[in-house]
Amino acid sequence: MGNAELLSIHVHPVKALRGQALREAVVEPWGLAGDRRWALIDDGGKVVTQRQRPRLALAAAEHLPGGGVRLSAPGLEPLTVPTPEPAGMLSMEIFGDKVEAVPACADAHRWCSAHVGADVRLVHMDDPAIRRPVDPDYARPGETVSFADGFPLLVAATASLDALNSLIAQGEHPNEGPLPMNRFRPNLVVAGTEAWAEDGWSRLRVGEVEFRVAKPCGRCVVTTTDQDTAGRGREPLATLGRHRRLGGRLVFGQNLVPLSAGTVRVGDPVRVVA
Repeated sequence: MGNAELLSIHVHPVKALRGQALREAVVEPWGLAGDRRWALIDDGGKVVTQRQRPRLALAAAEHLPGGGVRLSAPGLEPLTVPTPEPAGMLSMEIFGDKVEAVPACADAHRWCSAHVGADVRLVHMDDPAIRRPVDPDYARPGETVSFADGFPLLVAATASLDALNSLIAQGEHPNEGPLPMNRFRPNLVVAGTEAWAEDGWSRLRVGEVEFRVAKPCGRCVVTTTDQDTAGRGREPLATLGRHRRLGGRLVFGQNLVPLSAGTVRVGDPVRVVA
């Protein structure tokens, strides 16, 4: 893969909210430290994401030492939410999985509901080691995941985004491109590869940490949501539907499961192990 390197690292402390870029991150078995340990649920206990509420893109969450988060959004005073004590557990549903979670403080519920414009609750995953297994069709025994869609990490390549943007420019909605990488909300962004090289990866080493490539990432309507305005378009799904359809899913990026512990850093070399 030549001189491929880790270009950027991203965590999304609250699922569906704007994330933050880091210079380095600790890799835990269930994902990057601080990534998607919080989520929003509706009054029926189902997870709420940008699929239903694109406005969530306008709110940001910053991971704080100790596991808390600082929330910010236009028109609202920022709010610091501490990690709740693991008491009063409630059952929630995330993409068909039933998961036990800890409700945040009442202030957090009011703040999030005010931003969304509907009654939602903020919840925390207290122990990712036991709460939610990875999809058994693609998992090894004992592998778990946070509130991410299905796998601990997502990797994407800048060369593939460039190739996708070239296809968008030649398609039916050229004025919607080029799209930025944040449409795909990856954890790790790799530079220095060939376009679509990730299709052939099965094991990857990023700096000192090794990962198993579980499966290509199926994409949804969230990718059509402008992360700066919350407006929606047709791309990239229209173009992915023509050029990147795999097993009935429109794919971009690869889902990863850590095989070792350690810290990844911007600038780390990225090598294909298998």
